[in-house]
Amino acid sequence: MAENETLECITEHERILQEIESTDTACVGPTLRSIYDDQPNAHKRFMEKLDARIRNHDREIEKMCNFHHQGFVDAITELLKVRADAEKLMGQVTDTNRRLQEAGREVTAQTEEVIRCRIQQRNMATTVEKLQLCIPVLEMYSKLKEQLESKRYYAALKTMEQLEKVYIPRVSQYRFCQIMAENLPRLREEIKEISMSDLKDFLESIRKHSDKVGETAMRQAQQHRTFNSAVAKQASMGHYTKPVYSLNGRTHTHTHNGLMMDDDTGDEEDADEEVLTAQDLVDFSPVYRCLHIYTVLGDRETFENYYRKQRKKQARLVLQPQANMHETVEGYRRYFNQIVGFFVVEDHILHATQGLVTRAFTDELWNMALSKIIAVLRTHSSYCDDPDLVLELKNLIVIFADTLQGYGFPVNRLFDLLFEVRDQYNETLLKKWALVFREIFELDNYSPIPVETEEEYKVVVSRFPFHDAEIEKQQDFPKKLPMSQSVPQIYTQVKEFIYASLKFSESLHRSSTEIDDMLRKSTNLLLTRTLSSCLQNLIKKPHIGLTELVQIIINTTHLEQACRYLEEFITNITNVSPETVHTTRLYGLSTFKDARHAAEGEIYTKLNQKIDEFIQLADYEWGMAESDGRASGYLMDLINFLRSTFQVFTHLPNNNNDHASMSGKVAQTACMSACKHLSTSLMQMLLDTELKQISMGAIQQFNLDVIQCELFASSEPVPGFQGDTLQLAFIDLRQLLDLFMVWDWSTYLADYGQPTSKYLRVNPATALALLEKVYRGMKDTSKKNNIFSQFRKNDRDKQKLIETVVKQLRSLVNGMSS
Repeated sequence: MAENETLECITEHERILQEIESTDTACVGPTLRSIYDDQPNAHKRFMEKLDARIRNHDREIEKMCNFHHQGFVDAITELLKVRADAEKLMGQVTDTNRRLQEAGREVTAQTEEVIRCRIQQRNMATTVEKLQLCIPVLEMYSKLKEQLESKRYYAALKTMEQLEKVYIPRVSQYRFCQIMAENLPRLREEIKEISMSDLKDFLESIRKHSDKVGETAMRQAQQHRTFNSAVAKQASMGHYTKPVYSLNGRTHTHTHNGLMMDDDTGDEEDADEEVLTAQDLVDFSPVYRCLHIYTVLGDRETFENYYRKQRKKQARLVLQPQANMHETVEGYRRYFNQIVGFFVVEDHILHATQGLVTRAFTDELWNMALSKIIAVLRTHSSYCDDPDLVLELKNLIVIFADTLQGYGFPVNRLFDLLFEVRDQYNETLLKKWALVFREIFELDNYSPIPVETEEEYKVVVSRFPFHDAEIEKQQDFPKKLPMSQSVPQIYTQVKEFIYASLKFSESLHRSSTEIDDMLRKSTNLLLTRTLSSCLQNLIKKPHIGLTELVQIIINTTHLEQACRYLEEFITNITNVSPETVHTTRLYGLSTFKDARHAAEGEIYTKLNQKIDEFIQLADYEWGMAESDGRASGYLMDLINFLRSTFQVFTHLPNNNNDHASMSGKVAQTACMSACKHLSTSLMQMLLDTELKQISMGAIQQFNLDVIQCELFASSEPVPGFQGDTLQLAFIDLRQLLDLFMVWDWSTYLADYGQPTSKYLRVNPATALALLEKVYRGMKDTSKKNNIFSQFRKNDRDKQKLIETVVKQLRSLVNGMSS
């Protein structure tokens, strides 16, 4: 065991010594510590081992030194020998160096001069090289300044771009280049501000020149009317072309395949004629320049938004009309010119720039403008009361629509608006013709037209389609035509109205059938509303007498006959056959029939009024004892008036059976109406409640007047009555007066209610009322004649009879009421 431990300890000590020999001194500590951590007294054995190892190394060193000592000695000896040679060589080298230094001092000076020159030469070459790099930058910057001074901003921006991307990066280390680079953004902003200022000036210029641009465009559109007519003819053959009033001064046409073709088919004179375009009137360069500048600066969207916003504002300003625009056609013309000018400019911008404005933007502007224009025209046209102004407005709207249609804007709503304006135009025409008709009626003498010579007859016939076989057979002059002077004048004015109405239908792009329908409808309005109203007002005027009313009946008859000629007149104008389906017919027949009926009614009314005037002159002495033996003077005057009046009816048209029957009917109706009214008035006079008593003498006088009325009725004042038809108008009066004159009360009371009664038309209430008045009259007369004496026997008997009859009549009246 002891031997094993000793071997292990020796082995461990060997390992530690090898580790100490092979490791750095800094790592020896842990190794030595392991020695002390082992068995007690192990370090002593290690120290012994260490000393043995040291001694071993010392022996090896000594052996090595002994081996090399002789060589060392020999080397030292040789060195001592060399020292002397070295000192000699050092002296020689020093002397050679001295001589060399003295000999090369001049060369050194010259060499330094050469080096200095070479350095200068190199610096100059470097400077030239750097200057060659800087000169293009300076030249470009100088060019930039010149471009800015000459307002060539787009080129200046391109120069800036080259400076930034190409030139300045080559010499960016220099201060002046840094200053340039710092100035370029400021210059860009200045260019943006200047270009924006130019754009604002352009927008202001646009506002001033829009009127002139629009006027030019509309004038060109008007000049192309003839060309458009030729296009319409081509369209009917299947080769449709659409005119476009281009901004480059030439007229293009869109063919059916959408290609653009120049129209060079005009006359040389037209080709040589200078055509003003938008470029001739407006300088668009500020817009192009500003657009290019903002595009280069990468801010195109800002520019587009600003331009569109400003143009929208200008559109709203352009669409605002002047307050008095409706007063003159020039007001409308200026309004349309400004709008056309605005959209012509926008169309040019649309086609000349890429995306500054889009078709969607212009369509939006146009739709907004179209709604505003229609609203404005509706409002202002309603103020127009002059048909000529409305017609000129229509022509302006048509040119306005054609012009903008040529630039591709939809204008169907404008043509729809024209139908509303047409209604307004017709209204103004109707008002104007109402004044014309009134003036004609006021100036008419309401007497047949005298014709002294054949030439005068032909003049009248040329103005009015009058045909009368009997008058035409008469060879001798003078002649008298049955109608008055107003008839040919009215007929002529109706034709003038048709012409005026036709003027509005021109250039509306409507078919002949539609135009024919419009003419007939407007003519119907003229006849049924305007002329009818004028006739009705004329008939109601107080100063129109019976003679005038009769003439009015004659006139309306002839105008009624002329209606078919008016239809032929419209047919000839429009070339539309009257047999065409849905063709509107003229309603003149009903108009003139209504007027004639109104005139007839007015005749009856005026006759009755005249009768009332005569009746008011009646001055009966209701208490007279005996009659005068002759009819009253007022009644004779009334009968004479009626006789002369009914003579007027012989002038009514009777050249054919229809007119003869019509004239006879009017005369008979008037006569019967007059007799009935006279009979009723006389009856009311007798039964007047304010009249309290009537004497038998007054009854006799009244009977004489009624007899005159019956004689007038039996004298056939108007031919055509059968038997005693006219006398029957006085039958009520006659039976009542006969009852009192004969005093046949017993017969009346006995036969009352029987169809064969002699006094069938006498009403018990009427007889009672008149009998009470007679009774009061008899009592009053008796009192006057016998104030201080008793009634005579006859009078007393008569009074008793009257009292008895009164009682019986009252019982009849009460029986009727119950």
